[in-house]
Amino acid sequence: MQRILFGDNQFFGINHFSEDKARQQAMKFQDLGAILGVLQSALDAGVTGFMCTTHDTVGLIANEVRASPDKWKGFRFYPGMPYAHKYANAVTELGYIGALKKLIPSGGMVDTLTRGTRAVLGKDIEAVMAMLVDAEMKMFAGLETPVIFLQNVVTDLILGLGANEVFASFAGYVKRRYNAEAGFFTMNLPKLLRALHEAGVDNPIVCANVNKAGFRMSGGIDGYREAAEKYPARVIAMSVFASGGIPPREAIEWVTNEPYVESIVFGASGRANIENTVALIREFDKARKSRAA
Repeated sequence: MQRILFGDNQFFGINHFSEDKARQQAMKFQDLGAILGVLQSALDAGVTGFMCTTHDTVGLIANEVRASPDKWKGFRFYPGMPYAHKYANAVTELGYIGALKKLIPSGGMVDTLTRGTRAVLGKDIEAVMAMLVDAEMKMFAGLETPVIFLQNVVTDLILGLGANEVFASFAGYVKRRYNAEAGFFTMNLPKLLRALHEAGVDNPIVCANVNKAGFRMSGGIDGYREAAEKYPARVIAMSVFASGGIPPREAIEWVTNEPYVESIVFGASGRANIENTVALIREFDKARKSRAA
């Protein structure tokens, strides 16, 4: 896993601390050019991994990367799915058949529909999952997607149902079909790490809130530490600033010293904030390694 990843919340008006800030960001990034400019700033700062949803705008970003490979050399997508709003909006705008044509990979429509029908009739959740993953991955054709994530709305639903075998099925499918590793977003890292261990998903990639304030950390900071020690995983820390509730320097110093955190994902709206955050992570990583030497 890359140490530093860039997220997309700011592009779509998502801020868990301030609705006003979320609205301002949504207005700023109505223009695709503004989004591409920020992503270029991240790439210039050495952050090549983009953790994203499968929002239609991300499809436009993917088109730009495909069209200008030299400009985006090294840029990788880390998509999270499913993006529920996309399905709802497509049905509303295009109807059921139109939505299917838009969302299902064109080259395998008959196969995908057949799998979907059999899945519904046979209650085969693995086939439904495969159909939805293929639909979501359509926009990333020909691009690097080293990790494909299951969004927390589905991860935590599966977790609550106790259907741990689905996690293993998802991991196996994205490996076979896309030569990618599986990743899992969650709001309950301690419970998920145990479930993944029981399902036989070894050393999983898990993205969860990790911050000094314990903001949106189910089980608390100590619960995270205990679970990560018992069930080794590659943890990606998100919401490290607690949506603006912790000063940047304090937030980064703390999270870089959490031994189970392998990667850090952050979002920013401009070049200066990107460069400052990257510099802080590298500063404290260097200090930690010097102390360990």
